[in-house]
This record gives sequence, C-alpha cells and structure tokens, in this order.
Amino acid sequence: MTKFEQIKGFAFDMDGVIADTARFHGQAWHQTADEVGTEWTPTLAEGLKGISRMESLEMILIAGGHENDYTEAEKIALADKKNVNYQQLISTLTEADILPGMRDFIKDAVDHGYHLSVASASKNAPMILENLGLSEYFDGIVDPATLHAGKPDPEIFVRAAEILHLPGEAVIGLEDAAAGVDAINGAGETSLAIGDATVLHKADLNFANTSDVTLEKIAALMQ
Repeated sequence: MTKFEQIKGFAFDMDGVIADTARFHGQAWHQTADEVGTEWTPTLAEGLKGISRMESLEMILIAGGHENDYTEAEKIALADKKNVNYQQLISTLTEADILPGMRDFIKDAVDHGYHLSVASASKNAPMILENLGLSEYFDGIVDPATLHAGKPDPEIFVRAAEILHLPGEAVIGLEDAAAGVDAINGAGETSLAIGDATVLHKADLNFANTSDVTLEKIAALMQ
C-alpha cells in the first residue's frame, strides 16, 4: 500500500485555503492597529496568519509598544470589536469567493469517499462555510473555543482527525501558513502547503496555488 492509499481524509484550514478571508482579517486588524496606534506593516500582517484572535491582538500591541497600555477587559473589547468588523466583511462572501479549484477539489474528494473537516482558528468558520455553500461536504468543524492552545500547537489538527474518526497517518492537512504546517506535522499528519515553498519548506507537499491541488497530483507527489 502506498502512502497515498493510506489517506482517508483531509483537514482544511480556512483562510487562504478554501477562501481568501485572510484579506478580511487583514482589513479588520488594520483598523485595530490604527486604533491603538501601531504601524501596519507587511511583516505584521504576515505574522497574524493562522493564530488566534487574542494572540493576534497581543502581537499588534507589542509591535507598537502598547502591550501595557490596556487592561485585560479592554483587550477583550478590542478583540470583540475587530470580530464585529470582520463579520460584517465576511457576510458579503458568496460561492464566487471560493479560491480557484477548491470547490472542484472538495467535491472530488467527497465523491471519491474521503471525509473532510475544518481546522481553522476562526470562530466564524461555520458562517463562512455556509456563505460559500460548502457546509454539506464537511463532517465537522473544530471549535477553536475548546482548544487549550492555538497553532503551531498540533491540538487543532489532532481534533480535526478525531472528528473524522481517523488516525493522523490517514489524514492530509491543508495550510497556507508556517504555523499551520508545524501544527499538522506535530499531529502526525501529512502536511500540504499552499503558497511560497521557501516559506512553507517544512511541508511534506507543496503547491503554489489552490488551483494546482488535485487528488491526482497529491497521489503523484506521494508515490
């Protein structure tokens, strides 16, 4: 049996893998950075990918030297305000916002008997899947509110495999962020990275774009 033949399921990150909701996160966090007086930079934007809401806020505050300027209650209020802004932005999502090739890949995977779950740090993943018209294809979504640690901790991908009732070696995790790739690897799953292979060099499989991801190409790379 080849390594690909052992695969029975896929665990998907959301932002940058299924849809480009990362741009909405960026817009909403940019508003937060402006509010607290932190300069918005490409490096800061990249660092926020794949981590939790409170960790993202802390990173923004530290970047501007404001980590001691807010009480815990004020930080929670800032994070909640960011999420309201984000939800307003993602409410505009439609099936047209699914990243190139991903609807076909998801449908093809299900048609071939694979089971799918979502391993996203976003608490809004159910709403996003619904707006994209993809909910029916997924067995379940990990609730990030129940996790003890965010990515790069492997817990979210361990839970994604548990939703599918599969061991780690039977699951491929899809990610576009280095922290997510580390989480997949830590969960004992096969890591499939979408994006710059030099940044995502720890991944087992690398694809430049979502449109390149097919069952046939994955099987070929795993031979």
